[in-house]
Amino acid sequence: MTHALHPAPPLRPADLRLPHTERGLRIGLFGGSFNPPHEGHLLVAETALQRLRLDRVWWMVTPGNPLKDHGNLKPLAERVALSRRLVRDPRILVTALEAVHQIRYTADTVALLRRRKPDVRFVWLMGADSLAGFHRWQSWRTIARQVPLAVIDRPGATLSLLSSPAARALGRFRLAEADAPLLALSDPPAWVFLHGPRSPLSSTLLRERGTPTEPTDRAEAPS
Repeated sequence: MTHALHPAPPLRPADLRLPHTERGLRIGLFGGSFNPPHEGHLLVAETALQRLRLDRVWWMVTPGNPLKDHGNLKPLAERVALSRRLVRDPRILVTALEAVHQIRYTADTVALLRRRKPDVRFVWLMGADSLAGFHRWQSWRTIARQVPLAVIDRPGATLSLLSSPAARALGRFRLAEADAPLLALSDPPAWVFLHGPRSPLSSTLLRERGTPTEPTDRAEAPS
């Protein structure tokens, strides 16, 4: 059975509040079930920080993904605690802010944050595997019109992902990878596909293996 090696502390009030921001900050929004979180997720967040020249990444642990089976979903507090044990960069902030607002869809998250933090430059982050099904997300076209998107390469057939319905529909708004640092300053729709180091890990694979979710030690973050 997949399990945490230490009991998860309860959620704190700070876990449910919007993190502090300042005018003009570039913030990547990285949402997911993180059931469990793993080094592949961390690689996405770290790659986005570096390649997009972000000031922060908000690692948003969702109460539950509407497109996924919740039968094996671990408690929110446990997934938040596991994410915190995994993250080492202080610029990556783990939050469960969607829970207090009872948000289930990314479109609602984006609308809330744009309304509450209009002076912040948000970018939605996703692994390339999510791009394949992006056209099935609730109001996905609205998301693309409201916030720039960064797609970070994950193991799989990259060419087939780039021919997915959403990638084709948004094709003319794609920035060259060399222009990735400009994404946060670009008016949506705008997106970029980032190639780079990839991790073979997935939450599904870890659950099937019954692998403990305590993160392994790493010598250093990727440069």
